[in-house]
Amino acid sequence: MSSALTERTSRELRTRTESILRALGAEPPEPGALSVRSPITGSELTSLQPSTVADVDRAIDRAADAFRDWRTVPAPQRAAVVRRLAQLLTEHQDELGQLVTLEAGKIGAEARGEVQEMIDICEFAIGLSRQLYGHTMPSERAEHRLMETWHPLGVVGVISAFNFPVAVWAWNTALALVCGDTVVWKPSEATPLTALACHSLLRRAALDVGADPEVHQLVQGAAEVGARLVDDPRVALVSATGSVRMGQIVAPRVAARFGRCLLELGGNNGAVVTPSADLDLAARGIVFSAAGTAGQRCTTLRRLIVHVDVVGPLLDRISSAYNQLHVGNPLDDGVLVGPLINGKAYTDMQKALERAQADGGELICGGERVEGFGDDAYYVRPAIVRMPAQTAVVREETFAPILYVLTYQDLDAAIELHNGVPQGLSSAIFTQNQREAERFLAADGSDCGIANVNIGTSGAEIGGAFGGEKQTGGGRESGSDSWKSYMRRATNTINYSTELPLAQGIRFE
Repeated sequence: MSSALTERTSRELRTRTESILRALGAEPPEPGALSVRSPITGSELTSLQPSTVADVDRAIDRAADAFRDWRTVPAPQRAAVVRRLAQLLTEHQDELGQLVTLEAGKIGAEARGEVQEMIDICEFAIGLSRQLYGHTMPSERAEHRLMETWHPLGVVGVISAFNFPVAVWAWNTALALVCGDTVVWKPSEATPLTALACHSLLRRAALDVGADPEVHQLVQGAAEVGARLVDDPRVALVSATGSVRMGQIVAPRVAARFGRCLLELGGNNGAVVTPSADLDLAARGIVFSAAGTAGQRCTTLRRLIVHVDVVGPLLDRISSAYNQLHVGNPLDDGVLVGPLINGKAYTDMQKALERAQADGGELICGGERVEGFGDDAYYVRPAIVRMPAQTAVVREETFAPILYVLTYQDLDAAIELHNGVPQGLSSAIFTQNQREAERFLAADGSDCGIANVNIGTSGAEIGGAFGGEKQTGGGRESGSDSWKSYMRRATNTINYSTELPLAQGIRFE
């Protein structure tokens, strides 16, 4: 792409961005030191002023003040804010999806799907507002009732990543608000505009239903902004999504002040393909999981563990599909793979490929940069590398579209290979043998928080709890009973007798 064409495209992207922000009720920000670049061209969309330490303190102050009243509002009434937010997201799904594409580089279908995920979690939270159940337990003492109740926790700090700039925020915020908490959100510095838009929509939702808009606060900036959230004792829960390295910094700092952490960290996800697998089905699931979002999902498939008897025909199918993937501008129709977020992601990918080949890996296809989008835009063809063993580079997460292929002969060996990495987020097995499927899902099977049969590793539904084990952090977000992370539990004993018996039959008279 010529420099003149790149500049014209960049101007068009800036104009479109300003128009979308206004449509979503968020005025374009005042220029500042934080540059916002679109991975589509690598050019600047706009800039904004990052939050200062004083700004963060004020945001936490406002959230803490709002919590005092918000916690006493009945949960079904709190859900009115979330219901109105879902309506606004539905009305503006196209605009917000386009903003995700402009800022994060996702293709249109995935960006719109991310907004749909926000709507879905809002609907889940609305129903949850009438289901924050405790238990009643039988007491060993006559005329006593023993029960547990759940109460709002406090201020929730949400630190989100660029690759899902709005969905992960919605997972946390919809549940936190219904549970009676207030939220301070620190988005990735790479995607602050989608955050401005979502913050605007939520404040509008609160005002529309007569609720306090101060229940949600937004701060912008780099690591020092997040650090202020992490260290402030008024922030009861820090929900942080990012790298393992980030989690290793956040967790001990929150623990030092006896706060709570909800961590969603790295994934190095594997899929086992057995001899009985439907290879056409497996190939479709593998290609989307490995190449979707340009390999920039925490659930991206990075390791493919295939039985020696079927590795040849399966690789033929996958490499053929890879060669047909349309890599290009995510705003264009028919594009399936958009850009990497920035130049560092491209450099990391190239270094990983070099290491893999130095370890004896064979590059089957992909890995090269796709030119024609400007010097500062980084488009790559998804790569497949056949590896002789699970070397150090394979055991690491590279946030780019590299699929390492390993082989096995025995299912127990495949599971051991699968589990032989520090991360434990998502996993899959492709098989038509029920024993193999059940073995993979058993206690001594996959050690991940998500284990699938005959679907890929990515594309989780909001109804199930999302999260992983080991270096993935152990957190759970979204569905199931993950709401308990945002509340505190109290055990209550009620004596309605005229006596005062002690537990365990103790007499103190």
